Amino acid sequence: QVQVEESGGGLVQAGGSLRLSCVASGRTFSRYATGWFRQGPGKEREFVAHISWSGGSTKYADSVKGRFTIARVDAENTVYLQMNRLKPEDTAVYYCAEDPWGRETIHASEYDYWGQGTHVTVSA
Repeated sequence: QVQVEESGGGLVQAGGSLRLSCVASGRTFSRYATGWFRQGPGKEREFVAHISWSGGSTKYADSVKGRFTIARVDAENTVYLQMNRLKPEDTAVYYCAEDPWGRETIHASEYDYWGQGTHVTVSA
């Protein structure tokens, strides 16, 4: 059973930075993609970023491009989401998810394994 766990959320002022971490255990597949999604208050879950199994391919939502960076560190079995120049509209629960088929998709429905989420609050 694959388990995904996020950490690193918190309260930060606008313009500040946070780094989220995602660790997966129990993985039995080799070529997978990891995605970050978020769900703000009263909003639907939306795509933030994804990264390929090798780390060589990444994609970002337009709303975070240039401010967020996704990276995979295999030695730590961790995918990071570095979030800079945060805005109040970035306030959300952030979820990490894994697609064992490695499709690198922006669609949440195509990710099989999800964490419980970590809260990010950006104050004005």
